[in-house]
Amino acid sequence: MSERSTTVIVGAGMAGVQTAVALRELGWRDGITLLGDEPHPPYDRPPLSKAVLLGAAGAGVDVRFDVDFDALGVDLRLGLRAQALHAEDRHLVTDAGPLPYDHLVLATGAYPVALPGTAGLPGVHLLRTLDDAAALRPVLDARQQVVVVGAGWIGAEFATAARQAGCEVTVVEAAERPLAGVLPEVVTSRMRAWYEEAGVDLRTGTPVSAVEPGAVVLADGSRLAAAAVVVGVGARPATGWLAGSGVRLGDDGAVLADDRLRTTAPGVFAVGDCASFPSARYGERMLIHHWDNALQGPRTAAANVLGGDEPYDPVPYFWSEQFGRFVQYAGHHTDADTLLLRGDPSTAAWSVCWLRGDGRLAAVLAVDRPRDLAQARKLITRSATVDPSLAADPAVPLTAAAR
Repeated sequence: MSERSTTVIVGAGMAGVQTAVALRELGWRDGITLLGDEPHPPYDRPPLSKAVLLGAAGAGVDVRFDVDFDALGVDLRLGLRAQALHAEDRHLVTDAGPLPYDHLVLATGAYPVALPGTAGLPGVHLLRTLDDAAALRPVLDARQQVVVVGAGWIGAEFATAARQAGCEVTVVEAAERPLAGVLPEVVTSRMRAWYEEAGVDLRTGTPVSAVEPGAVVLADGSRLAAAAVVVGVGARPATGWLAGSGVRLGDDGAVLADDRLRTTAPGVFAVGDCASFPSARYGERMLIHHWDNALQGPRTAAANVLGGDEPYDPVPYFWSEQFGRFVQYAGHHTDADTLLLRGDPSTAAWSVCWLRGDGRLAAVLAVDRPRDLAQARKLITRSATVDPSLAADPAVPLTAAAR
């Protein structure tokens, strides 16, 4: 009779929890240990910038995952941090001592980037965890003056919630426009009006020089009163603890997984925000910090833990709710792709498509046009080509534009 083996999963966010669930669904009968460094039961992160901030969670919205870990036979260990990995003899060093494993899945996610010099300053907030959101609730309840640093996705979502709560909000962005590193100017220039319509003071091209108690000082010398400062300037893979472990990391700090989500250490896999993987679909290595990646990757990793040989090459997808709009994006585009507007970005609903040189649909951004998103996602999945003249007509369904 063979000995019982154990799969240890480090990280109890979406990626870690879904890995545990997928292992059981796919037939793993042996031990599963799930480590979470927070004291809270595992929970979903998207509501943190929405329902939790605005108090809806206190009115009965539960952000915890609907997973019965005891029934699944998962040993859930909360408030336990992995400190180091010794891959050669297959054990973790944790706060509670060594933990052996047969298979290991890294699902440690990412951490928000802080502004230099702001550590320990009162009134400066990040927004990544349930405790972060809870700390910001009183700010919104008191309708305080808020300065948001960063006009990316999380900055826009928090600004939306703060304005909805009645706060006076200023968003400061070092780049010349919102989402400058993500979307082209023809798209983001139209988004500037969203801030104005919502009553948000958007200041672009203005880096932060310093943060002081009660104020933010900009590089141009201006001072912004701020009862609270919310920083949303990006995130980095939470992988520092893997130094010297035999798990190879990229320059961006991400675990360099292969197309089966295997790492360079034997028996070690990686999923979610902490790992990059090579995409045959897009011909480059992908690091995706979005909820859908944390949902999809675990099933592939679990199948391969069980001895499978499944590749991972998803069509990336994410969404954002901001300033009364539902923004969705599927796929992946580069500056070399041809951009097609579907509708007028100054109107309520419009989309943008990106085509590869051979006419294949590479990506779509949909603003309050969910049908475009759903159809485009299917077309991208099957590497469909589209007729540019038809795809640019918002009255023509994208499926009808496919060749």
